[in-house]
Amino acid sequence: MKKKLILESGEVFHGEGFGAELETAGEVVFNTGMTGYQELISDPSYCGQIVCMTYPLIGNYGINRDDYESIEPAIKGLIVKELCDLPSNFRTQMTLEELFKKKNLSGISGIDTRRLTRILRNYGVVKGKIVNADTDENEVVEELKSTTFPTNQVEMVSTKTSYANPGRGFKVVLVDFGSKLGIIRELSQRNCDITVVSQDTTAEEILLMDPDGIMLSNGPGDPEDNPQALEMIRGLLGKVPIFGICLGHQLIGLACGAKTFKLKFGHRGGNHPVLDLEKNKVSITSQNHGYAVDQESLKGTDLVETHIALNDRTNEGLKHKIHPCFSVQYHPEASPGPEDANYLFDEFIDLMEEFKK
Repeated sequence: MKKKLILESGEVFHGEGFGAELETAGEVVFNTGMTGYQELISDPSYCGQIVCMTYPLIGNYGINRDDYESIEPAIKGLIVKELCDLPSNFRTQMTLEELFKKKNLSGISGIDTRRLTRILRNYGVVKGKIVNADTDENEVVEELKSTTFPTNQVEMVSTKTSYANPGRGFKVVLVDFGSKLGIIRELSQRNCDITVVSQDTTAEEILLMDPDGIMLSNGPGDPEDNPQALEMIRGLLGKVPIFGICLGHQLIGLACGAKTFKLKFGHRGGNHPVLDLEKNKVSITSQNHGYAVDQESLKGTDLVETHIALNDRTNEGLKHKIHPCFSVQYHPEASPGPEDANYLFDEFIDLMEEFKK
């Protein structure tokens, strides 16, 4: 099935379609991970995006039942150089293409992903569309230029009803902005009694649950599109310990008076070095975000920068000067990626213990 990827800037890439026979449009981004495509596909933070994999061979270990980060993928499409149709791994249950057919997702293979990545690095993320080979290219370019994608991605991927993941330890309320299952896994391994709530839950509703701590999850889109979350965070500061990850980190920044901005092409992959300024220690981290906290805007706030990215020196961590609240831009739960930053979950447990005393 011949298909092509058309960018709003006019570039066209010809290749082979895989998965569902449908056209799909979204923001085109790239991920530098060599592995972890199953977790990527099921990561709600990719809601509305078409992801280009820079590693040339994708699908070589298949799909298994254990590595999902959500039940239903929110990704719009996948771009690969070479798609493996004969995976080899003891956990394999189906091929990547079989998953795409089952989940009604569209992908394209056989294109020059290095050239596409260079375009994204030079010009920034662009809108794109995977279409049939005979589709008029000029019409698609004009369509993409005039298209405005939804800004309610968090609402789209967040749970609609609260649910419990019981444990016998600290009671943690996880605010789901598009949470990966890896966050629940890490809290569960520390015996936390977890209640997952929707993105529009108020501070008052959360405090009625009498939690020992609040976890603000990762999620998709522009943090400024979530004013309800800022009010919720302001209502919780100082009353209960807070730990924010990725979008949760950006929302803490906004709630405390800082600003955020859109990165040129984002950080997406499992190989991003981050410096912990307090420990003077470097961790290799898993990342997936298109926005960052503006470091200059931290002046005059009660926030202190704790981590920076070593690739571009952007902000990667914050803590509050007065209240028990800290956050990181990367993913300490990995899934996929290195587990260098896993210790942050232990620090969250320590923070709850100290606050309780």
